[in-house]
Amino acid sequence: MYGSVGLFSTPLLGSSSTPSSRNHYKTGSGNKYCLAKQQPIRVSNGPRLQKLLGHCTFHCPSRNSTYGKVNGSAISALITDDNSAMATMGEDTEHIGILDTDPGLEPFKDHFRYRMRRYVEQKELIEKYEGSLEEFAQGYLKFGFNREEGGIVYREWAPAAQEAQVIGDFNGWDGSNHRMERNQFGVWSIKIPDSGGNPAIPHNSRVKFRFKHGDGVWVDRIPAWIRYATVDPTAFAAPYDGVYWDPPPSERYQFKYPCPSKPNAPRIYEAHVGMSSSEPRVNSYREFADDILPRIRANNYNTVQLMAVMEHSYYASFGYHVTNFFAVSSRSGTPEDLKYLIDKAHSLGLRVLMDVVHSHASNNVTDGLNGFDVGQSSQDSYFHTGDRGYHELWDSKLFNYANWEVLRFLISNLRWWLEEFKFDGFRFDGVTSMLYHHHGVNMTFTGNYNEYFSEATDVDAVVYLMLANCLIHKIFPDATVSAEDVSGMPGLGRPVAEGGTGFDYRLAMAIPDKWIDYLKNKKDEEWSMKEISSSLTNRRYAEKCISYAESHDQALVGDKTIAFLLMDKEMYSGMSCLTDASPTIDRGISLHKMIHFITMALGGEGFLNFMGNEFGHPEWIDFPREGNDWSYEKCRRQWELVDTDHLRYKYMNAFDTAMNLLDEKFSFLASTKQIVSSTDEEHKVIVFERGDLVFVFNFHPENTYDGYKVGCDLPGKYRVALDSDACVFGGQGRVGHDADHFTSPEGIPGVPETNFNNRPNSFKVLSPARTCVVYYRVEESLEESDDDHNSTGANATLVADVVAEQESLEEPASVKDHEFKPRLIEGSEVEDVVEEATDD
Repeated sequence: MYGSVGLFSTPLLGSSSTPSSRNHYKTGSGNKYCLAKQQPIRVSNGPRLQKLLGHCTFHCPSRNSTYGKVNGSAISALITDDNSAMATMGEDTEHIGILDTDPGLEPFKDHFRYRMRRYVEQKELIEKYEGSLEEFAQGYLKFGFNREEGGIVYREWAPAAQEAQVIGDFNGWDGSNHRMERNQFGVWSIKIPDSGGNPAIPHNSRVKFRFKHGDGVWVDRIPAWIRYATVDPTAFAAPYDGVYWDPPPSERYQFKYPCPSKPNAPRIYEAHVGMSSSEPRVNSYREFADDILPRIRANNYNTVQLMAVMEHSYYASFGYHVTNFFAVSSRSGTPEDLKYLIDKAHSLGLRVLMDVVHSHASNNVTDGLNGFDVGQSSQDSYFHTGDRGYHELWDSKLFNYANWEVLRFLISNLRWWLEEFKFDGFRFDGVTSMLYHHHGVNMTFTGNYNEYFSEATDVDAVVYLMLANCLIHKIFPDATVSAEDVSGMPGLGRPVAEGGTGFDYRLAMAIPDKWIDYLKNKKDEEWSMKEISSSLTNRRYAEKCISYAESHDQALVGDKTIAFLLMDKEMYSGMSCLTDASPTIDRGISLHKMIHFITMALGGEGFLNFMGNEFGHPEWIDFPREGNDWSYEKCRRQWELVDTDHLRYKYMNAFDTAMNLLDEKFSFLASTKQIVSSTDEEHKVIVFERGDLVFVFNFHPENTYDGYKVGCDLPGKYRVALDSDACVFGGQGRVGHDADHFTSPEGIPGVPETNFNNRPNSFKVLSPARTCVVYYRVEESLEESDDDHNSTGANATLVADVVAEQESLEEPASVKDHEFKPRLIEGSEVEDVVEEATDD
C-alpha cells in the first residue's frame, strides 16, 4: 500500500521516510547487518499468561472442522485505553521473551508489559463473554444473514439507529412489514419465516438495511456483513447493492483438494485477478485459475498472493478502499468462482494468500461501512470520530480497534476467509498506519527505538494484531501471515507468546527503494557492493523477511518497473532475438536477472514477485480512471510477449523459473546460514554463501575475471548449479557447466582471521561481467551416481542440465539474417505462441 518506501529498522540504521502519497517514493540507506545462525528463543511466562498464550502456540483443531454457533452475549462495551501510568503487572507478565533476543529493548520493558497486559485482559474478557477467541471469531454465524430453523435471521449492529427495517427484492423494498428489534447492546435483529418451505429471501436477490438515525432521516445501507455485493453495470456511478448469497447445494462449490503443506520458504507470486488478462478488460476468477495459475506453477512458485479480493467500489484503488469486507470483488465473479480458483491452486500445489485490508476502510457512505456512521460517538461506531477517524492522505476511515464489535467484525473477517474460502494466510496491508497514531505520515524512522515505543504507538491496534495473529495460527497452524510495515517496529515478526505481534514475516520494503535509487541516480561504476549487500542483509535478527526487487507498488502509474528503468523505449524496438541485442538491451536483461536473483538469495527468508515482472513486463499499471478516459489499455498483462519465441522476454522468464527451481532443490531461502564473505569494490563482485551454495555476482559493466578466488565453508569439489550467462537465459555461454572446482585450505583451521575472507577454504572461478553464478558442493559418495536422479547429489545438477538441454533454443544464423522490425505485439497479432507446460 505504501509503495516502496523506507528502510527496515535495526538498532543501527540510516534514515527512512514514509510517503506523502501512495506513489511517492523516498530512499534510505542502512548499515551492514549479517544474519547469523538463529538460536532457540527462551520463553518464560507466569502460569496465567502462559495459559492464555498457549492458545496461540499449541496444536489446534483443523480449520476444516465443523464449528457450532457463537455462544455468549453480544457485548458492545468500549475497551478504552488506560491513560494512567503503567501499573506494575505482576510475575505472570514480568518476563518478556523478545527482550532475550534483543537486549536493546530492555529500556522499553514497561511498554511491552503494558501492551501484553492489555492483550491478556482483552483476551480474558472475550473468553468470559464469548466463550473463546475462536468462537468470538465466528461472528458471521450470528451477524448478517444466516439460515436458522424455519427461516432467515438477520442481525446488524447499529446502536445509534432509532428504528430499523430490512428491505429488498423480496418485499418490494417496503420494510413496513419487516421491522427489526433492538437489544441492549445496539444489535438489531429479525427472523423472516420461510414461505411454502422455501426461504423468504431468494438466493442472489438484492437486500439492504434501512434505519432511522437521530435527526429522523431514514437511510438505506448495504448490510455490514454482506457476503456479496454487485453494481448495475448499465448505470453510470450506480451504488452497489447488497446481495443475499446462499446458493442451493447443487450450485455451491465443493472443495476437492487439500491445501498444500507449508513450504520451508514462500516463493510468492503477487497477482491481481482483474488485470491478469492479455485483453483490455477485467479478467475473471475462473479464467485466472485456468490460464494464469499454470503459468505460476510452471515458474516454480509455491504461493500465490491475491490482491484486491475484498469488494471495493473504486477499481483504481487497487482494492485498498474496501467497501464490503466479507464480499469478494464481484467484477471477477461470484464467491463460488473464487473458491474454484483457490481449489485449482491447491490442486497445482500452490498455496493462496490474501491481501487483507484492516488498516482503513472506504470513505463511501452508500457502499461501505462508513454509511453506518451517522454522527454517533466512537463507542457506537466502527470508526474513531473526528480527525482520529480519518486518514487525510488516503481519504479513508480509520477503525476504532478498542471497540468490542469492531474486534468481532475484523477478527471474524479473518476467520471467514480462512474457513469459507480456504485461504492459506494473509498479507496485512498498511500495518504502519495501524501501529502509530501518526500513521507514519511525514515521519522519518531512523531506527531509534523511541520512535516505536512511545505515546505515538497505537496500543489498541497492536493488541488487535496480536489477537488476530493468535486467532489465525490457532485455527490454522500452517498459515502464512506477513506484515506490510515500513517502520520496522521491533517484535513485529516474533510470536505473541514472546511479547511480539505474531507475524511470520514482514515485507522488506527498503530493498526496492535501493534499486530504484541506483537505477535512477547512479552510474554502473558508482554502484557500491558494500551498500548493496548492506541493504539486502539489513534486517532484524530472528525476524523473517520476504524480499522483493519490485512489487505492484513499483509498477503503478507514475513509476517504472525495473525492466522499463533499465531499457525504456528500446523495449519497443530492441527485444527481438532476430537481431543482435543493443548495449542497452544486453545490459538491461543482464541486470534484471541479477537484481531479482541477488534480492531473492540475500534479501530475506522468502521472495515475492509481482505478476509479469518475472519476464520484464514493460510499462506500468494504470487502472481505468477519469484521467485516462477510463481505459483498460495498461490494466492488463501482455502474456504474448513472453509466449512469442522470437522475443527476448523469454530469457528473463526462463531465469526466473530456474532461480525458483534452485530454491526448490536446495532450500537456500530457508537456511539460516547466510555469510557475505566479500564485497569487492575494486572488481565490483559480491561473494556470499546461503546454505551450502556459493553465489558469485559480478556487477562490473566490462571486466571478466578468470581464476577469481572465492571463499567457502566446506572443502571438496564444486560445480555450477545456476548461471545467468547461459544462452538459454540470453547470455553468452562463457561459463563451463561441466568444470570441476576443487577447494584449497586457507590459513590456520579454527582461526578465521588467517583464512581467505574469513573462510576456511577457497576455489577459483570464471566470473564474466554482469553475471551471477551459483556453485554447489558435490557429495563425494554420490559423485559416481549421475544416473541416480532420485539422490540429492544428482538432483543438484538439475538446473545446469536444464540449461544444457535448452541451448538448442538459440536461433540459427540463417534466421537471424531475416529482416524484422520488432515492436510490442498486440494480442490479435500473435502468430507463434509457445504453450507453457506444467505438471498438474
